[in-house]
Amino acid sequence: MEKRKTARGRKSSGRMASKGFPNPIDVHVGTRIRLRRTLLGLSQEKLGEAIGLTFQQVQKYERGANRVGSSRLFDLSRVLDVPIAYFFDEMPGGVQDKSPSRLMGLAHPPTVEYEPDPMAKRETLELVRAYYRITDAALRKRLFELIKSIARGLQDED
Repeated sequence: MEKRKTARGRKSSGRMASKGFPNPIDVHVGTRIRLRRTLLGLSQEKLGEAIGLTFQQVQKYERGANRVGSSRLFDLSRVLDVPIAYFFDEMPGGVQDKSPSRLMGLAHPPTVEYEPDPMAKRETLELVRAYYRITDAALRKRLFELIKSIARGLQDED
């Protein structure tokens, strides 16, 4: 496989997967940041304050327009209360193929395909947030048991 070169003949860093677009890995990491921030009910402004950034910088991270450095990823993992691996979980094989080393044509291990993450859906986030707004613990528990029972019933039909 031929290594990609820039207009000046240098090897591509992989920052841009194709001319002018962010690397899909950076977009995936940004999506995971937004997912966790939303699940916790944090605004971009509050997250930015917690890690010493403006909300505009958080926006750029979430869009993948700015790459998240390792020290910032460490801060984000602490503030969002997730392991660093969380930001790379559920990454599809096609996105994994866009890593800088793979774009430069270096050998890589086989990719593993994942099922889409149901936690990435807005519906799931809204459901979880609504569930925890139910202040009556007994009612919340009954609702939980009802949903599990419905799901088991649907599973038995298959």
